Amino acid sequence: MLKQRTLKSLVRASGVGLHSGVRVNMTLRPAAPNTGIVFRRIDLEPVVDLPASALKVGDTRLCSCLEYDGAQGKVRVGTIEHLMSAFAGLGIDNAFVDLDAAELPILDGSASPFVFLIQSAGIEEQPVAKRFIRIKRPIEVREADRAGEKWARFEPYEGFRLSFSIIFDHPAINRSGQEVSIDFAENSYVHEVARARTFGFMQEVEWLHENGLAQGGGLDNAVVLDEFRVLNGEGLRYSDEFVKHKVLDAIGDLYLLGSPLLASFSAHKSGHALNNALARELLAHPEAWEYVTFADQAQAPQAVARWLALPAV
Repeated sequence: MLKQRTLKSLVRASGVGLHSGVRVNMTLRPAAPNTGIVFRRIDLEPVVDLPASALKVGDTRLCSCLEYDGAQGKVRVGTIEHLMSAFAGLGIDNAFVDLDAAELPILDGSASPFVFLIQSAGIEEQPVAKRFIRIKRPIEVREADRAGEKWARFEPYEGFRLSFSIIFDHPAINRSGQEVSIDFAENSYVHEVARARTFGFMQEVEWLHENGLAQGGGLDNAVVLDEFRVLNGEGLRYSDEFVKHKVLDAIGDLYLLGSPLLASFSAHKSGHALNNALARELLAHPEAWEYVTFADQAQAPQAVARWLALPAV
C-alpha cells in the first residue's frame, strides 16, 4: 500500500517574513492520518487553525495567503507556497505548522531549508492509504492582460509532470532559459527544484515597499536583478533557476488541493493567482477528476512509485 506520511518528530526554525519583515517562529509537528496540512496561529487567543485549502486562498500578490474569517476577524497566513512545495516534494500528507506571526519565514527564498527541516524531523509512514487526485479530462484557465495571454492547464497523466514557460525581457533571464519540464518519474525534487530561489527586480522595490510587500527581502533570501544582471555575488544555483522557481511555486500552490496529483500540469506566465484559479476550476468540475488509492505499490504507476521512493526515516 502507498501510505500517508507525516513527520517523525517536531522541528523548529525562525526567520523573517519576506513581505512583512516581521520575525516569526515556526514549529513543524506530526499529525494524525487524514489531518492534512494545518497552519496554526498560536499567537492568537484562542489559537486559530487554518487548514491548507485552495478555496481559502485570498491575497495572491507575490505569494499565496490563506485567509479565514473568525472571532478575531480576518486571520491570515502568508507565503505558504515554499513549505507546501517541500511537503509535496517529500510526500508529506499530514502536519501541523505552528506560527507566532502572519507569515512564514522566507529563510533563503527557496524550499531547500524546509526540505532540510522535514528530513531532520524524519519521515514516518502511517497505516492509511495515500489519496491521490487523478485528472480525468483537461481543465484550463486563461487570462489576458497588456503583456499578452497567460494560461495554466491540467491534463490526464499517470504520474506528475510540470511544464512551465515564462517571458521576461531581461538579459540575465534570457540567458538562463525560460522553459522547463520536470517529470518526477525522472527528476528529483530535492536536487533539481527545491533550491530555486524567488527573484525580483531592483526597479520594483519602491512600488513593493509602498504596497507593504518585500519588507524583509534582500540578497540573502532572493535573486535580485538590476536592469542588466544578477546582483547576488554567488550567481545562480541552477542555470534555469528563474523558471524552476516558478515550478517550485506551482507545486506548492497546487498541493493546496489537499492531495498529490496524478496529472500533467503546463503553464505559460502563470503565477499564484492563476495557479489558484486552476485549482478552483478543477474543484468546480468534479467529473474531471477522481480520488484514487493504491492498495498494492505494484499497482501504482511506475512514475509515482519512483517519485515516492523515499524511505521512512
